Amino acid sequence: MAHEKRFKGIPMSKSMRGLCKEEDYAFLGISEKTEGAGVLEDNWRGDKEKRIRWRQEREQKEKERLREIEESRKEKEQQWRTHVANVTSSQEKTLQDRLARLRRFREFQRKVLVEESGQEVSTAILTANQLLTRM
Repeated sequence: MAHEKRFKGIPMSKSMRGLCKEEDYAFLGISEKTEGAGVLEDNWRGDKEKRIRWRQEREQKEKERLREIEESRKEKEQQWRTHVANVTSSQEKTLQDRLARLRRFREFQRKVLVEESGQEVSTAILTANQLLTRM
């Protein structure tokens, strides 16, 4: 009742308040103890059920949001692992290629030094190795 809020600040005895309530219910055509209480109780139950349903929906949405965040985190972690594995394998391949080219070049240098020295093959290889290690 709207007037209850408006006149709440006015000092009034409990018996006077009770009379006002009775007059209000009489005016509305409802008995305070039977119908009014039943309607209020039904409204209260309906509101309580709504609050419970809303709370459950919020909890469900929060669980779903947390699950999506966890899935996203796992997916990003997997993508990162895949990326790191690809980078590592490509670096290893690059290093292996460079090592193979360097070995071929060293063999070529040895061969050229042995041919230019004109010495015996075993002595020339030994001398070439010494020269190459100095370089």
